[in-house]
Amino acid sequence: MFTGIVETLAPIVDIQAMDKSTSGGGGYSMTIGECASILSDCHIGDSICVNGTCLTVTEFDAAAGTFKIGVAPETLRRTNLGDLKVGDGVNCERAMQAHTRFGGHFVQGHVDTTAVIRSVVPTGNALTLCLRLSRSAELPQPSTLSPYLIPKGYVTLDGASLTLIDVSPPQGGRLDEGHSAGAGLAGETTDEAGGAVEPREVVEFSVMLIKHTQDAIGLSRKMPGHKVNVELDMVGKYVHRAVLGGAAATDDGGAGGDEASTSDPLTVLVERTVRRVLAEK
Repeated sequence: MFTGIVETLAPIVDIQAMDKSTSGGGGYSMTIGECASILSDCHIGDSICVNGTCLTVTEFDAAAGTFKIGVAPETLRRTNLGDLKVGDGVNCERAMQAHTRFGGHFVQGHVDTTAVIRSVVPTGNALTLCLRLSRSAELPQPSTLSPYLIPKGYVTLDGASLTLIDVSPPQGGRLDEGHSAGAGLAGETTDEAGGAVEPREVVEFSVMLIKHTQDAIGLSRKMPGHKVNVELDMVGKYVHRAVLGGAAATDDGGAGGDEASTSDPLTVLVERTVRRVLAEK
């Protein structure tokens, strides 16, 4: 478990697509440098969150400040780690301890999807970033993740706990819907721009980076068109799952009339609850 409070921004010093060493395990590996500050209590097998991805330490040198992690094929498909090169900086955080002051939110290091930065706009001494959830056959459809994005809620971007400012409406659509400024921004594919994609699959959100955060994490160094890892709020996932379960459960062995005609689980749950309360009266 992590908090989303990045401890260090560290450079990648080596990447092996087929690391045949014992610590590489015959797969894709990365070695991260300049990490002495987070390796004093490190052990082989520990978890370190790298750009929001929980990965296992397979080798480390505390004196040199380096550690190696293996990256599974599934992780390469679902995150931006496979796009990184030697010299790129990554956000690193050790797993939280029981006595740690909890300054962020519950972060598992399990990346849900990626997002593309559409714009970076200076706002005073802060930066406002607008991002769009990625669409890919290997990633969840944006519409399935939209329920977990709420204004002033939490989101983890490349391992950093951030507060959402604005999000697309539940039915999807650009944040700048109706404004000509939206045309031509980064992160929009040709089919999206041409209207060939269902609006509900266009899911955008914005976050703001204060000056301290800009200096502490790598996100502020990314430009429009760059990809970031996204982990959505774990609490929201459990609540949504519970609502779906409640909507699916029936006391009479099956959904009736109105329930069968709607696909909105929250509406089904509320309607059933109202009917039950009225029946009890």
